[in-house]
Order: sequence, then C-alpha cells, then structure tokens
Amino acid sequence: MKPEEKSLRLGIVIIVSALLLRFFSGGLAEKALAFLTSEKLAAVLLYLETGRIIVPIPETTAPAEEPPPPTIPEEPISLPVFAPEDSSFVEIHNTCSYTVDVQTLLQKPLAWELTGSEPTVLILHSHGSESYTKTENYTESSDYRTLNTAYNMISVGDRLAQLLEAGGIHVVHDRSIHDYPSYTDAYDHSRMSVKDYLKQYPSIRLVLDLHRDAVVDGSGKQMPFSVSTEYGKAAQMMLVVGTDAGGLPHPNWEDNMALALKLHVQLEQNCPDICRPINFRRSRFNQDLSAGALLIEMGAAGNNRHEALLSAEYLAQAILQLAHGTATTSSTS
Repeated sequence: MKPEEKSLRLGIVIIVSALLLRFFSGGLAEKALAFLTSEKLAAVLLYLETGRIIVPIPETTAPAEEPPPPTIPEEPISLPVFAPEDSSFVEIHNTCSYTVDVQTLLQKPLAWELTGSEPTVLILHSHGSESYTKTENYTESSDYRTLNTAYNMISVGDRLAQLLEAGGIHVVHDRSIHDYPSYTDAYDHSRMSVKDYLKQYPSIRLVLDLHRDAVVDGSGKQMPFSVSTEYGKAAQMMLVVGTDAGGLPHPNWEDNMALALKLHVQLEQNCPDICRPINFRRSRFNQDLSAGALLIEMGAAGNNRHEALLSAEYLAQAILQLAHGTATTSSTS
C-alpha cells in the first residue's frame, strides 16, 4: 500500500470517529467511545498501517473433571427402632476374650442428640495419609499413602462432613495428618486432638476416626472390599470397637458397641453387604474418650477413592437416621 493511501484511510477513520463523538449523545456516545477503545478499532488501525488482519484465537475448553460419586437421594428421616430379630444383621469378628450380648446392646437407647446448634460430631483421622489404589494423578509419599489431602483419608472425611452438615448436623473435621512424620505416634497425636476438641466443644457426642484397611492376597496384591449398589461400586465399611482387654482403662466400650451395632444394622438395612463384620478388639483406639466413639475402615488399599466416597454417602445417610437417638421397642409402644 502506498504511503498516501495509508494516510488517506487513517484520516477517514479519525474524521468518522470525531463525528461519532460530536453528533451522538447518551447511550450512542458511550457505544461510540467503546468502539474507539475496542480491539476492533485496533484491528482496523493495524490493517491501515501494515495490511495485516488480526484473526482471533479460539478459546480452549478446560478438560472436564471426573464426575463426583453419585449422590444417594434424600429420604425422610425416621427414628429407627431396633428389635431383637435385627441381630440377624450382625456378625462380629471377636479377637478379644469378651462376649457381647448383641440383642441387649442393640436395644439400648443412645444417650445423644446430634441436631443441636453446637457441633455434635467430630471427624478425624489417626492415619490421615492413608490412600487407595491410584486412579487419579497425585504423588504418593509411600505405597498407598499421600500427604495430598485431596486424595487421602482427609478427602473422605471432607465428603462425610459435607453430607452431615447438609443434613443439619454441625461437624468439626480435624484435617490434621497425625501419622506423619511419625506413624508409630499417630494414636498419641490424635488422642491429644480429640481431648482438645472435646474440651472446646462439650456438645460433641459422636467421634469418628476414619481409616482404610489394608489386606493382601496370597500373591501380595492389595485386596479390595467392595459391594455393588444401585449407584455403583462402593467400598465395604468395617466398624472397629475397642475394649480394655489390652490392659488400658476403657469404661465406654459397651456404649461404643451399642452404637456400632445400631449403625451396622442401619447400614445393612439400607444397603445389604455394605459392611464387613464388626471388628471387636483388645486395643482401645482412643475410644475411651467418648461414649460415642468409633473407628471405621472405609474400604481398603485395594479399593479406589471414589468407591470410598460413595461409602461416605451411605454412612452419612445412616448417621442421619440415628441423629435423634434411638428408642427401645418398649418405649415406643
């Protein structure tokens, strides 16, 4: 393009722009000013100066995130009542010398109320770095462990806390990783945390220590514990109840077992085979600190995290059904 042609075109643009600002008022003037300061005018000026045309670069769409686990539809929460025949849902793997009167403890009322205005549930993780068989991109600190809280047990606790809060239960979630850097001191560290939270929030009635199990088969491969549900494959849960059989004081173990039995039955009624047998142990696992304390294995290292997240949905559903406490058959007749 000849210099005189460029000068002529540039002059035309300047004159037209001036006329727009001169003769238009109100909204039209604002539109004219917007045009003069827009990328469109810049493209025109560039063309007049160099003869080049600007081609806009199309926007790229970020890759879609993996869909969240299916959400179990909400159902009306009714107060469950446990009868002696409900003991048929229960299987106990007993590794201590004590016996359990399942029918009596199953019908023992829960002395709690989870729906108050103060926090009533504490979720924590003595072994917070535990993770699952990898189906997502993150760095492991060791096999089946990661310090990334988006992928270890903290993420399962986050999901459970979210669901309970949505159901009207106020939750404190301790997102500390108590098993790092010292795995052997994990329960000492988590014990201090539980004590601090119970002192700060005397309203807490339910203390849940969420873990995942680890079991290898004959070839040394990590085994999954799964159940097929209408919403997909879920990790089987195992409720662990400690005692004082190991020599440490634990006055609450029968209360803990009464809770475990009710929760186990409720889970099984909602989704058959969602639970492995209750694990009855000699160690106390800090459960002496509360009459409503449980350790729950959310699947195992052979499961993937999304199976555990679906299990958290079922766990939240069952807890919400028990949220107002339970009553014996005789008290409701």
